[in-house]
Amino acid sequence: MFTMRKATTADTPGVASMIRARCGWQEDQGLESWRDLVDDLAGQAGGGTMWVLVDGERIVGCTTVMTQAPPKDWTPEEAAEPALYLFTTVTDPAYRKHKPGTLIALWAVDQATQQGRQWVRRGCFFPELVKYYETQGFSLVKEQDRRAGHLYLLARRAERLDLEQLGVSAGT
Repeated sequence: MFTMRKATTADTPGVASMIRARCGWQEDQGLESWRDLVDDLAGQAGGGTMWVLVDGERIVGCTTVMTQAPPKDWTPEEAAEPALYLFTTVTDPAYRKHKPGTLIALWAVDQATQQGRQWVRRGCFFPELVKYYETQGFSLVKEQDRRAGHLYLLARRAERLDLEQLGVSAGT
């Protein structure tokens, strides 16, 4: 059973180690990695917005969860709809068979409902990730060109899910 819980400063080394493992996997696949951003990303562990997926004491995934829409991404009407926004979801490639990214996304869908929110939204810069997020029930809402690249914005309606049946318990 995996547990999803709020990250603490004490999680920073474990988050950094997990992100480095992901970077190595990405580089082995010939993909861009975040190697130069590992410390910045892991440093978010104590900021109150990062959540971690753990297997016992081992961190196998993380995501940043916000309640405010990025101003350039969503219209004022969309931003007014209660939603959770997922950023920088990273998972340990050693746990791929357990689909930790999907577990994190489904936890967020359930969490949004528990908080009275209507949506879970996320964005990415790679069409391959769009396809992956669509397998999690997200739909492509729109695309935008940015200085950083072509941005794909996705959303999924919040709904109550049986997380325990999926193998995830919600921690604090």
